[in-house]
Amino acid sequence: MKQHYERFWQHLEEDRLQIWREQLPAMIDEALHPEGNGNLPRWLAALEQIKQYPQAESYDLNRDTVSVADNSDLNAEEKAELEQTLRVFHPWRKGPYSVHDIFIDTEWRSDWKWQRVRPHLAPLKGRKVLDIGCGSGYHLWRMAGEEPELAVGVDPSLLFLNQFLVMKHFIGEQVPAYFLPLTLEQLPVSTKGGAFDTVFSMGVLYHRRSPIDHIYELKAQLKPGGELVLETLVVPESFGQLLVPDDRYAQMRNVWFLPSVPELEIWLRRCGFLNVRCVDLDQTSIEEQRTTDWMQWNSLETFLDPEDHNKTIEGYPAPLRAVMVCNTPR
Repeated sequence: MKQHYERFWQHLEEDRLQIWREQLPAMIDEALHPEGNGNLPRWLAALEQIKQYPQAESYDLNRDTVSVADNSDLNAEEKAELEQTLRVFHPWRKGPYSVHDIFIDTEWRSDWKWQRVRPHLAPLKGRKVLDIGCGSGYHLWRMAGEEPELAVGVDPSLLFLNQFLVMKHFIGEQVPAYFLPLTLEQLPVSTKGGAFDTVFSMGVLYHRRSPIDHIYELKAQLKPGGELVLETLVVPESFGQLLVPDDRYAQMRNVWFLPSVPELEIWLRRCGFLNVRCVDLDQTSIEEQRTTDWMQWNSLETFLDPEDHNKTIEGYPAPLRAVMVCNTPR
């Protein structure tokens, strides 16, 4: 697994990323310690089985399904073995993917979110891109499909890291996409400022007990004039300024602050961002987030009021997601 980072260090020559090169190796070593997750040995064994298959002859990062393929078709037995190995990494939450024509139907239709977000972004080609809370890396691969100089995903989940490395094995090292099993709070910041042109935080803010600190930490990773893409749960303006759930929200315990869009705009401006705008507002449907054969646990439909899908099972407004785009001062 450490081989994944050998080429990554070469991308950290810029002055503002030297501190990453100095501090991240030890942090990653600690994150990958086998005692950190009892499932890690099982996932690593499955990943070694995956590596028995050759790198794909072709891949497609620019369509709804991130896919890899090989012109030398696998026979039925090989394909069944590959599918069984891929299922070791259950649950697959973000996607979809296709590996040698095996369709991984993930819990989230993450391509729907990308379709809502992408039209509002500055071009990613040639830019340094950071994706906080990247999950399995689906959106990171979509970003990488637009030829950035560097695409870095950050998520502490070792399961998501292994899912990303499955796709990385088939796609190969020629695509400069990398996964750090860390949190945003752990990322070093140079005294010279941030190094990234675009920073994404999608589906993270409402899990933070200090959302203002999260916004400042995102800002610290951005270059002057850089672009922040913040996607988060909000409440309708008719509900009020802010929702702080009593206990759970849609059965999630780790939901803290759901602002209205106007309130969120104030937060971003107060943190020093310019050109703050809401570019999309969308209520999550049970078609976008659902139980599948590749994520067999409960999903959104179970967490909504069975009589009224405009409410959560607790009686709060159903998940409404806003996409905010803004910039750091130059």
